[in-house]
Amino acid sequence: MELKENTGWTINEMAQKVAMDIHDGAYVNLGIGIPELVAGYIPEGREVIYHTENGLLGMGKVAEKGEEDFELVNAGKKYITAIPGAAYFHHADSFAMIRGGHIDICVLGAYQVSADGDLANWSTGDPNDVPAVGGAMDLVAGVKTVFVITQHNTKNGESKIVNKCTYPLTGKNVVSRIYTNLAVIDVTDKGLYVKELAPGITFDYLQQNTDARLYQYQTN
Repeated sequence: MELKENTGWTINEMAQKVAMDIHDGAYVNLGIGIPELVAGYIPEGREVIYHTENGLLGMGKVAEKGEEDFELVNAGKKYITAIPGAAYFHHADSFAMIRGGHIDICVLGAYQVSADGDLANWSTGDPNDVPAVGGAMDLVAGVKTVFVITQHNTKNGESKIVNKCTYPLTGKNVVSRIYTNLAVIDVTDKGLYVKELAPGITFDYLQQNTDARLYQYQTN
């Protein structure tokens, strides 16, 4: 079934859904792009400490125009701020935090997610693409929980949630939950279970726009 324009949640509403699922006191790494929006929707009173792999724990919001510190950037090369008590460290120490399992949650974008929770998010396999894996492979291997936030389908209408990834993998069986404009989907040992549907989206419509098989939680 062809997707209508502006179907389901906006990217800001998607980011808000992710933010609500980040627990108080979590250490979080946000990927480049849509994931960066999540920081703006953490509920008031909930403390979340942001990590960026180029060497900062305690990353604040993006710097206001005219107030940039040109020596303070995140992994996406955006000018940022630092919260009180923030710590700076060597790039290698930053990756030691990731690889040592000290980051609770990372939020990443995706080209594809498989029914088994495999993630492809760094290359489409096009030989003309610039290699840009960054820290993604380390993040999915070392972080305790991986959330993916992405549009449900490509601009051509192809499903990003597939039976098996056809693009180069970032990691196997690493994704815990998928947030799209159409639904929130849990990746479980028994398959992909729909946790929440966007307003106006039915389960049948969602399945028609998803390559992988989806399941519904049983309700009493």
